[in-house]
Amino acid sequence: MTKAIVYKFGGASVKDADAIKNLVNLLFKRLRSPMVIVISAIGKTTNLMEEILRQKYEQEDFYLNFTILRKNHLAICSGLFGEGDMVFSMVENIFLKLEKELEKKLSAENYDRFYDTVVSYGELLSTKIIHAYLCNEGLYCIWQDAREIIVTDDNYRLAQVNWRETEKQCMQQLVPKLKKMPVVTQGFVGGTIAGDTTTLGREGSDFTAAVLAKSLKADSVTIWKDVPGVLNADPKRFSDTVKFDHLGYKEAAEMTYYGASVIHPKTIKPLANMKIPLYVKSFLDPSSKGTIIGDFEGDREVLPVIVVKDNQVLVTFEVTDFSFISELHIHQIYAELHRLKLRANVLQVSAITVSICMDRELFKLERLLVEMRPYFKVRYNEDLQLITVKNYDEAAKLRFFKTENILLEQTTRSTFQLVCRPMAK
Repeated sequence: MTKAIVYKFGGASVKDADAIKNLVNLLFKRLRSPMVIVISAIGKTTNLMEEILRQKYEQEDFYLNFTILRKNHLAICSGLFGEGDMVFSMVENIFLKLEKELEKKLSAENYDRFYDTVVSYGELLSTKIIHAYLCNEGLYCIWQDAREIIVTDDNYRLAQVNWRETEKQCMQQLVPKLKKMPVVTQGFVGGTIAGDTTTLGREGSDFTAAVLAKSLKADSVTIWKDVPGVLNADPKRFSDTVKFDHLGYKEAAEMTYYGASVIHPKTIKPLANMKIPLYVKSFLDPSSKGTIIGDFEGDREVLPVIVVKDNQVLVTFEVTDFSFISELHIHQIYAELHRLKLRANVLQVSAITVSICMDRELFKLERLLVEMRPYFKVRYNEDLQLITVKNYDEAAKLRFFKTENILLEQTTRSTFQLVCRPMAK
């Protein structure tokens, strides 16, 4: 079998019926075998599902949002299929199963597992609808349940891939299908050996594409976005962005580490290890060049890269016994972050304090405070922004150090970071 290629389409590329028709047009001249097509949930489905889970956890009525979710998917089907098509009953059956899942008990103890089971329905719905439409348009392909081939541990919401077992399942299940037709599967979703549904972390569909590419020893991965390629900043926030024509694996990995949303942070490593090129292209202008990420470490474009992360929390831990901060204090804090599956986006240490900036996640801050308050005096601020500028120059420093309400700043040789009150967009 010739080497496979992997295409990944995010939520924006399948947000409505017109977007899905555009996806079919894009694939019309590009579809070939062997090809794996990885698809995310439709539009903002995952956000709405998370809101449903929040409402259920808070014992609020979530059925209005559930109805909106169902109607959105059925409306997309109405824009793609004729009345009475089998896809409508298929979608209704999936929502009946989802409704039964939502009737089960949800608590803080089982939240992560419950989350994975429920939120994964977004990808199942999108791939079922798009697979049916592709076949309806004569672009025949095979639907594959990603939970059968992406094998993970049971670290729910941040599952770790079992690479050996995943490669084995890809060889046994995926390769025979790829020899016949292209395969459509879900991003973000995996499964344990025991058969439980897991997810790979928020926005993890890019990582799915990389996992499958590595397991198949693919020729390339292409991520289709609503931007012309990898930019040095978010064009929705900044009007003077610049596109990279090419990036080295290391530079791209560092950008994702700081939160650049164009690529999931775990995506680069498996591709770099196999020297598989990653293309980032626009589904709005498929013929444009985009950005290629590959082995370009000796020939890279050095531009300031600006990353802004919203919904941040700054937590400061202060010792109470007049001692100084030591490695033991830092280890104690990091051990609790690890247990709660939280990540320090910035760490700053002074003589008697440790400050961390992290993403705000439902009830996890509260758990952290409960565990740490017996040992530290704890203060925190919510609803903040983290601004990171990599490869900064003097102009960038002047631009951002004028930002009001800076709560924390940190500068290294190549990067500066500010935690502040939200900037106006």
